[in-house]
Amino acid sequence: MKKSLNFLVSILGFLLLWEILFQSKMVDPVLLPSPIQVIQALIKGFSNGDLETDFLITVRRTIISFILATTIAVPIGVFFGSSEIIYQRVEFLIDFFRSTPASALFPLFLVIFGTGEKTKIAVATFGAALAILFNVAYGVMNARKLRQLAAKVMGAPPIYILKDVTFLESMPQTFIGMRSGISIALVIVIVAEMFIGSSNGLGQKIINSQMVFDMPEMYAAIFAAGTLGYFLNLIFLLVEKKYVHWGGK
Repeated sequence: MKKSLNFLVSILGFLLLWEILFQSKMVDPVLLPSPIQVIQALIKGFSNGDLETDFLITVRRTIISFILATTIAVPIGVFFGSSEIIYQRVEFLIDFFRSTPASALFPLFLVIFGTGEKTKIAVATFGAALAILFNVAYGVMNARKLRQLAAKVMGAPPIYILKDVTFLESMPQTFIGMRSGISIALVIVIVAEMFIGSSNGLGQKIINSQMVFDMPEMYAAIFAAGTLGYFLNLIFLLVEKKYVHWGGK
């Protein structure tokens, strides 16, 4: 109840501040429409289907990218994390590409995949996979040695120790990586929709609205993207709290 109240107060406070800025004309009203205009554009966009279609397309691209990234990164992260020697040999490459802005890699992915759907998904998968891989490997390497040793003393084979002890110990950190990964995938998908020859998606809606100075529609698309990111993150927090409740214990 308290969280819901705080959430409502935050939203109302933000809208009030926005309305004050609009009424004071500190910012050109053409560039910053009133919150009422934006809400109307948001409702209209979902009611006539235009914004809803772009929203669902962005959701689909983000989910596909995230699933591919998780499928690739989790087993590789477990493999790297289970051996410090192996991880040390690939640590530089992981950190280098993880620190490289995904937008800087667009030309490379365009050369490989062209300007179609594959490029947007591939570059988002790459960015999300690096974040997931790093966290999975880190979680495996920092699994409690005492529990691993206890399982070993009781005669558990190495594969069972890795699967039933080390991997479960790494799950809290793995979920942190997955939560970061889906946020990264969403950001990259939207940026890719803006700049890689897209005819749909929230990124395309934002950039097209900006080009024709339809600011209410632009802000409506931005808020749709922000709301999507917020609820994706919230879903992971709820799942983590319910199913990975042993973190730090």
